[in-house]
Amino acid sequence: MSDLNKIPVTVVTGFLGAGKTTLIRHLMQNPQGKRLAVLVNEFGTAGVDSDILKSCADENCPENNIVELANGCICCTVADDFIPTIEALMALPETPEHILIETSGLALPKPLLKAFDWPAIRSRITVDGVIALADAEAVAAGQFAPDLDAVQAQREADDSLDHETPLSEVFEDQISCADIVLLSKADLAGEEGLAKARAVIEAEAPRQLPILPMSEGVIDPRVVLGIGAAAEDDLEARPSHHDGHHDHEHDDFESIVVEMGEVSDPQDLQDRIVNMARNRKILRVKGYVAVEGKPMRMLVQAVGERLRAQYDQPWGAQPRKTQLVVIAEHDDIDVAGIHADLGA
Repeated sequence: MSDLNKIPVTVVTGFLGAGKTTLIRHLMQNPQGKRLAVLVNEFGTAGVDSDILKSCADENCPENNIVELANGCICCTVADDFIPTIEALMALPETPEHILIETSGLALPKPLLKAFDWPAIRSRITVDGVIALADAEAVAAGQFAPDLDAVQAQREADDSLDHETPLSEVFEDQISCADIVLLSKADLAGEEGLAKARAVIEAEAPRQLPILPMSEGVIDPRVVLGIGAAAEDDLEARPSHHDGHHDHEHDDFESIVVEMGEVSDPQDLQDRIVNMARNRKILRVKGYVAVEGKPMRMLVQAVGERLRAQYDQPWGAQPRKTQLVVIAEHDDIDVAGIHADLGA
């Protein structure tokens, strides 16, 4: 599948209070004729409530196209939350033509980009661009956010974060990963404040970046959508303080396809999948099962040991065969063992 056929994703990052939700709301209201979907990842009561965005839902981005993940960093819960959610958005009756992701203000963006190389989605989706928001007044004053106490409280409330990482490093990682930096609240900062903030960001950026002023979340959508950065393939140009240090190596995951004939006991197969996931640390199993005597195919979706199975549609002219995709970390893929566990 070429990049032209992949669904583009725009990742919006920036600290609490930088204006991420305001920007996304503006893009929802000015979608350039595209059907949008939105994924919001925030934490606790200090985070952004997806209800703000759902109140802006319309025919271009209906309410069921807006999803909130509030139970941890989407990168750190990739198998359980991020991948299934992206797959669910791509499987909507009307496939989104562009997806907007609002990250937690405290999440490091680079590990999230690596998640887009997961076998389950890498051929169907691409990171169109990373947009980093910075509060112009705060940056000009030598801070990273308009309310550092609120940012610190948000950080302490989330156990999934590395509390030892200085906020300055999180800020630098956001800038280093960006394709465009937007200086929010430009009207409040004034020309002098904008110049100071721009100088700070230029000193932190690993390469020359567009740094644009923005007020009230208003920016021409043509500037931030349709960048075509394919950021998941451009990681070397986006350095992080955490490169090589407990970093998420999402490219160390592997998938295999297990094929077999018709199955006489579907419950036995489901039990085998659950036991295999438990014993071999399998992350995902998905596919279709041909059950003897059943005209409809059985769709199987497993995340770890959690499995869902349902008959979804008739086989029709398709060949009746069972086909399962198994995904795990590279060292946990034992092809012969997996086939034996599934009775293939």
